[in-house]
Amino acid sequence: MGYAELISKLEALPVEKRAEVFDFVEFLAARCDTAANKPFTQAEWTDAEFSELSLRQALRGMEENTIVYTRDDLRERWQ
Repeated sequence: MGYAELISKLEALPVEKRAEVFDFVEFLAARCDTAANKPFTQAEWTDAEFSELSLRQALRGMEENTIVYTRDDLRERWQ
């Protein structure tokens, strides 16, 4: 789920449920010992860290992907 989808789902919730979501996020942040009120700055990420994170997110859930492709799956073959 991307940020845009998350935001649209949050906006569709009643105000009371949004408050519950906010409280839960604060609980998780405190539990993970993160600074929930600390503003994020782009300088906190190196290019290598950001690349690794984006690659992990792109491949998330594919760890158990056992699909094996054969030559029959190719559309074109080079001679």
